[in-house]
Amino acid sequence: MPAYLIANIEVTDPEGFAAYGRLVAPLVASTGGKYLLRGGALTAVEGNLPLKRLVILEYANMAALRAFYDGADYAPIKAMRERTAKSDVSLVEGYIPA
Repeated sequence: MPAYLIANIEVTDPEGFAAYGRLVAPLVASTGGKYLLRGGALTAVEGNLPLKRLVILEYANMAALRAFYDGADYAPIKAMRERTAKSDVSLVEGYIPA
């Protein structure tokens, strides 16, 4: 079953976050992940969900996603994100119905 990383990110250091983006994208690809959404304009139409910059990654399964997220290769890159942005991150197992 596919697994998704969903992140709501508020960038606090644009230059530092750009460096994070240059490092994380190849790692996501090399670990079997795929970006479904990476930033873009947000338009609230109902409620008050405080979204800033939305990122959604897809992995084949939760084990592959956890291997990326908890992996030694991501640890220093994750620390860079934590220094350059405020993030809410969730890992979700599920599927997109046909």
